[in-house]
Amino acid sequence: MGFKLAIAAMVGMGIFAQSALAQQQPVSASEQALAEPVEVATNGLVAMLSGKTKPEDYFSENFIAAFPSMQVTQIADALKAQFGQPLSAEITEKLGPNSAKVVVNYETGIVRMDIAASASAPVRVSGLQITGSEVAGDSLEKIAEAFAALPGEVGYVVAELPTSGAPEIRAERHIAKQFAIGSTFKLYILAELASQIEAGERSWADVTTLAHRSFSSQATKRWPDNTPMTLQTLANMMISTSDNSATDTLLHLLGREKVEARLAEIGHDAPDKALPFLSTVEAFAIKSNDAMHSKFAAASEAKQRAMLAREAEWLGYDDVDESAFANGPRFIDSIEWFASPTDMAKLLDYLRNMRNDRMLEIMAINSGIGDSDSAKWNYLGYKGGSEPGVISLSYLAHSKSGAWYAISASWNNKDNPVDETKFVGLMTRLLNNFANQ
Repeated sequence: MGFKLAIAAMVGMGIFAQSALAQQQPVSASEQALAEPVEVATNGLVAMLSGKTKPEDYFSENFIAAFPSMQVTQIADALKAQFGQPLSAEITEKLGPNSAKVVVNYETGIVRMDIAASASAPVRVSGLQITGSEVAGDSLEKIAEAFAALPGEVGYVVAELPTSGAPEIRAERHIAKQFAIGSTFKLYILAELASQIEAGERSWADVTTLAHRSFSSQATKRWPDNTPMTLQTLANMMISTSDNSATDTLLHLLGREKVEARLAEIGHDAPDKALPFLSTVEAFAIKSNDAMHSKFAAASEAKQRAMLAREAEWLGYDDVDESAFANGPRFIDSIEWFASPTDMAKLLDYLRNMRNDRMLEIMAINSGIGDSDSAKWNYLGYKGGSEPGVISLSYLAHSKSGAWYAISASWNNKDNPVDETKFVGLMTRLLNNFANQ
């Protein structure tokens, strides 16, 4: 639901690193005095990533406060699960004495990172961000095997979008299956907003108020009610940071029925699963109330609409029991936003054909993958969504050779949370496979 897919922020300053390829010896105090801080930090990166150096001994206090040791360890473990053991780290571009771009060589691939170190001794890493990765000897067949090995249900599509005619499916798995897609549904709201603006009914500069508060909206969490915002600001936040309050404000402003009509125009293979189109707070409220969920899930679409109208006073921000979401996936197969990979390809192609430059700029604010990987494309528009048991990532991509692609994948596991880091890694590999075609 509320979702911002960020490629992990981590980073390092260890004291030494050893590997089969390189013997990076401990850095003495005198050597630290001579070396620039970023060099010391890079020398210790492999030791931290391999678990030989504790995160709290490598990072600054401020970094650990923002990213606790357990979270750093989980990310490092996820990288090892995907690429094997880290072997060596090297600076590829020094940005100054305290920061640089580095490459970490793993057993089966490389991971690119941006690193920043403190200026004073002892050197500590104050910032680390993964910006890209590559699997050695990767292929579409290996990527397909990795998707198939995920627990639960997964589907994806890579469709090349021609200037005219039907899209050409270049890669696929379960493209007709309906998946819970989380916040990726917000692209339908963006399509309707852009359509109303193109029709002259609204403009990006129109001002409204943030009138519908919801959860998982960190950017606006403490904003005063009814803060004035332009429609573009709301759209920026809905797509780039997946702000749910901005989303619900736009949905109510544009009209639920108008968004549903746009979905029908775009095309959806199972409208009975997609409709009625819930606001985020409605979905949270229904999911958190067992009795209401049972009634709503068993009702016909007409009765569900009647319930939304009749129970409106019980489907607000103050009616959500947040504790209901503490124990893993919750009703992801019944109360959600649903679409198949084919449906998402239709939506992405529709957005492309709208030729609305401002809308495309909004989709490109957050690329959903590392900077160096997104730079392989001429254009990369993105929206993702996740909650426990759900992750869905969709990209409208324009290659430097001139080809347009709709690339979308969803992974659902109703029994356990999904590994978001692993899925982002798989999607990055899938995108990289087609970037130069």
